[in-house]
Amino acid sequence: MNLLNRLDDGLLERLDDGRTLLYTAAVANTVLLLTLLYGAVADRSPTLYWLFPVVWLTVGTWAALRTPRPPAPTRTRLVAGAVAGGYFAVLAVAGGLVGPGGEPAAGLSVQLTELPPGWNPAVFYGGELLRVAVVPYTAFGYAVLSYLVYLTAVEAKGAVAGGLLGLFSCVSCTLPVIASVVGGFLGGGAALAAAASTQTYALGTAVFVVTVLLLTLRPGVPGR
Repeated sequence: MNLLNRLDDGLLERLDDGRTLLYTAAVANTVLLLTLLYGAVADRSPTLYWLFPVVWLTVGTWAALRTPRPPAPTRTRLVAGAVAGGYFAVLAVAGGLVGPGGEPAAGLSVQLTELPPGWNPAVFYGGELLRVAVVPYTAFGYAVLSYLVYLTAVEAKGAVAGGLLGLFSCVSCTLPVIASVVGGFLGGGAALAAAASTQTYALGTAVFVVTVLLLTLRPGVPGR
């Protein structure tokens, strides 16, 4: 009977892995096709910058689908939710998703076609009290990292291996786009934007991937 149970569990696990790969491939293909279509319609040649959203969205989707949600008491889930919420808030502030406002108050701005998919549609708001800059692929990456932190905290009661790497990835990867796009309508930031390079994005993307792997595989976490 135990052997049959193990066989059933192995079969279900293989089916889940197959579905995860199928859905992840569908996301990757969709984003890639939309990106190439954008290049054709806008008559622009693809650059390395166009690849970063594909990597973030693909890796994030794979991690979110692959990582099971372990059962836990309500109190544990609430504590883990608080940890993940705080982590997301740190990422949002450190990465430039939200921040203090100031003058001039530029109001709401939405970009739909200026950049390739993943970068657009981007939403920006500049007010006297609050500034918001939502770039889809980085916002999705923050959400995935926070979700993985939640699952890790549930399983290991607060062990959030890779959290510091996640913070580093957000700072290093989103600083150039926040400086260049937000600085364009809030004023300033031109020198910082000019200093941004492909290597900065590539480094942040590499660290994001490493962080996702750490939070997904959770080496050193009890039960892993």
